[in-house]
Amino acid sequence: MKRLLLTYILSCLFISPVVAAYTDHRGHNVDSLERVVAAWPHERVEKASQAESEALVKAYYDLFNGYRNINGERSILFSRKCYALAKRWNWLAMMSDATRNIGIIHYGAERYDSALFYLNQALEIVDRMGAGERSFTGNMPYGEETVDDSYSSLYGALGNLYNMMDSIPRAMEYYEKAGAIFEKHGWNESLSLLWYNMGETWFEEGDVDKAGECYKIALKYGYESGDSLIVSEALKGMGEYSLAKGKMARALRYLQKADEYYSAHNEQEFISRIETLNFIGRVLEAQKRNLTWFFALSLALVAVLLLYLIILRRMYRLRKEKEGADAAIEQAMKEEEAPDAAGKEDLTEREIQILRLIAQGLTSPQIADKVYLSLPTIKWYRKRLLEKFDAANSAELISKAKERGLV
Repeated sequence: MKRLLLTYILSCLFISPVVAAYTDHRGHNVDSLERVVAAWPHERVEKASQAESEALVKAYYDLFNGYRNINGERSILFSRKCYALAKRWNWLAMMSDATRNIGIIHYGAERYDSALFYLNQALEIVDRMGAGERSFTGNMPYGEETVDDSYSSLYGALGNLYNMMDSIPRAMEYYEKAGAIFEKHGWNESLSLLWYNMGETWFEEGDVDKAGECYKIALKYGYESGDSLIVSEALKGMGEYSLAKGKMARALRYLQKADEYYSAHNEQEFISRIETLNFIGRVLEAQKRNLTWFFALSLALVAVLLLYLIILRRMYRLRKEKEGADAAIEQAMKEEEAPDAAGKEDLTEREIQILRLIAQGLTSPQIADKVYLSLPTIKWYRKRLLEKFDAANSAELISKAKERGLV
């Protein structure tokens, strides 16, 4: 679960030689800065001027942020130092950030009760900021945006905490509070991350449809923010949702688009890329299974169709055989009733058809297959033709038929 790490950073801190040796805490290069602040024992800190305190509290702030992901205990140590010094001057924003950081460290270590205690303590400090309380060195109350930034950071952290504690309604309550602040100020990056977090929550809860709605909103705000990384996270969420809904082609499009960014920033985003590639692998595997089932189903349908055609052909032949047998029986009955009504050479259309097939050299089984009549019926017709032409065999029958111009 991604955490909301929106923090308020004082923008007008006094820059002094205290931090001159410091390079970049974001690259976890905290050793140089720690050596500098080590020169400030407790007694010296107590006597520090306002300008010295501003620079020193900024150094403590950078240290607890720099250690957050690499050494939780040292991050807590410098959070406490930051809090103590900020409290001396009643710098509420810095006090809140330091306390919130302690809560986040406990959260990461799964000490949820301690995390809840410190996050609520930080929330009380922000309430004081919102009520108009001023710092010892300031003449103006904290600005609305500064207060809202602190509130939103805490709401996001509390939402994540309750999420991990399986208190989803409370988590959503705090997420919605953070979202209202983000919406108020048009902080699209934060809105996208928040809705992505909510989508992850619903996905873990098994409500795929709600997760999909959240991912769509996250993607919308991501595009509005113009931040490629945030857009890629939302695209990954949409890919995961589409995969769960069985929409493989759509899932693959979302995930491949997300991977375009991750592959271009592989060094920084390798974890997200690995996750995205895993999803792509699952999509391709599912497509392979679906294709196998499709071919199997297609073969089964073809087999059924062929069987159906065979049955239809057999039914058609049986019907024709019955019609031919009925016609032969009817003809025999007529001739039996009125033997002088027609000469021996008077032939029906069917008899002429069979006579011509005999003349072509076809056997009785071949003729039966050709005209869709049963073999006994064809044999009956042969017998009738021999009688009508007073022929002893098929050769004589064909010879007499030729003489009469019938074949």
